[in-house]
Amino acid sequence: MTRKKEEGGWTVNRKYGFLAAGMLGAALIVGALPAQASEIIRDAEYYILEAQNGPQWAADDKVVDQKLAEFRAKNGGKPPNILYILIDDIGFGDLGSATLNALRGYETPSINTIAHEGMRLARMYTEPSCTPTRVAFMTGRQPYRYGMGETAVDISGFGLPGQEVTLAEILSDSGYNTVHIGKWHMGDIMESWPTHQGFDFAAFPIHQQGQLTIFHDDAADEEVSIGIGKNNYDDRFTLDEWHRPDASAMVTGVEGKRGEKVREVHMQPGERWTEAKYHAMNVRYQDQAMQHLRELAAKDEPFFLQYWPLYPLTGPRTTTDEYTTVNGGNYVEKMKLVDKWIGDITAEMEKLGVADNTIVIVMGDNGHFTKYSPQSGYTPMIFRGGKGDTSEGGVRVDAFVRWPGMIEADSIVGDIVHVTDLYTTLARFAGATDKIPTDRIVDGVDQSALMLMGETHGRRDYVFLYAVTKLEAVVKERFKIMPVPGPGQNPIVGKFYDLYRDTREQYPVSTEIGAWGGVEFGRIIKRHMMRKQMYPDTPPAMGVPYDGVENLRPESKAAVEAFLFQAGSPKK
Repeated sequence: MTRKKEEGGWTVNRKYGFLAAGMLGAALIVGALPAQASEIIRDAEYYILEAQNGPQWAADDKVVDQKLAEFRAKNGGKPPNILYILIDDIGFGDLGSATLNALRGYETPSINTIAHEGMRLARMYTEPSCTPTRVAFMTGRQPYRYGMGETAVDISGFGLPGQEVTLAEILSDSGYNTVHIGKWHMGDIMESWPTHQGFDFAAFPIHQQGQLTIFHDDAADEEVSIGIGKNNYDDRFTLDEWHRPDASAMVTGVEGKRGEKVREVHMQPGERWTEAKYHAMNVRYQDQAMQHLRELAAKDEPFFLQYWPLYPLTGPRTTTDEYTTVNGGNYVEKMKLVDKWIGDITAEMEKLGVADNTIVIVMGDNGHFTKYSPQSGYTPMIFRGGKGDTSEGGVRVDAFVRWPGMIEADSIVGDIVHVTDLYTTLARFAGATDKIPTDRIVDGVDQSALMLMGETHGRRDYVFLYAVTKLEAVVKERFKIMPVPGPGQNPIVGKFYDLYRDTREQYPVSTEIGAWGGVEFGRIIKRHMMRKQMYPDTPPAMGVPYDGVENLRPESKAAVEAFLFQAGSPKK
């Protein structure tokens, strides 16, 4: 309920939970009134937009409801299937365009076809690295809110908290069959695994593929990594064997069903991990994605199939027989293979008769792994920066959504979208909005009107960009402030960028817009921080790594014991 004082300019908004000064615009009191339990709780900036665009959004919602009802009527009363493919470390401009492919010296024809047959999200923002983006998609919440902004590269003992409500859980509660295949990277403790986060079946590596392709002997022999193997460093003075990670001691790939323990399937006790085994793991995941697609398509219920390939990230060239592209880079060679695999999946969907009633999303998770360039074959093309950066090159990715007959083919939208928006949007398409939790801030914005009605129907013009727990940048419309001024600093003197005129963020326009932009961005940041005070951030889940692997190898047990000893700050 909204009540306005006609002459004073002050607005009391009971739904928004704050008192805003309409004339002065500088004061914001968060927590004055509680949010209604039945409504999704938003960050402050969403309410600023809703107050101005609410009537139009309501009208758009009616159109969306009608379109979804018509689809269900044609689809036997069922909502659409969902296939979500998330590719690791791919920068903006690497997918979806034959011209840019040619510029790079390789081809991705299968992904390009999906892009042409669907909608291109030209301003898709993610988080700066693997884990944050993946948890953001799964929960609809930015990862700093629950301690998952960090990307672990070894045994860690933390993960996605069980109290987070994943997209798989709300879809499962709405009658979907759910399967996850491939990279997960949300923790090495049992409660964080997909089998305990809403998926009926999952096949996944417990760690990210970085460990699996650079922490082994083949990588050491080619000096992809140093100080790991015995052939590229002198170990005469080594006293601490725990100092060096060993992929052979870590749990590699596991499989399991919902709520059960998982089994490691790629390693036997005493066996050494190799690049050939890493390749075999990737092939296995592709085969499983195809197998489960067939099984899911044969069932009466709708399905959510999540396929997150490990490739193109790869280290040594051990399993690459020859260059097959002009580019010849390790990543690119494997990206060509991933593109073929995706083409095999879409061809199988046509064969199974599910292509027209399935939403297909293909996108990257963050920018290039620039610390491994140019040998990888990828370097930032359009935007500056890469993985781990909050510059546009780290958080802008190619993203395509195909839904025949519902989403306009070969369309492009310039509205801002954040990866969390897929959570709320897919929930809307699935008829599962009522399953979204209402006891915490949900960052994802429902972008169903944008996808079904086209450009200018987006409901977001802002993005908060965090590095782990630190707010580093804010995007509002075409402008960006980076870095965010610290406490006691005047935002007027901050560095502002016009992202249309300066895609690489090299020429600040602080003089031109600082006088007004500093004040306005200061208000945005203040509202955001006050909202965080009302709904405080929480830590990640903590536990014993690998607890829940029923066939844990002796070497993995020893690695866990070493981790626990080190993590405990031992003393006598």
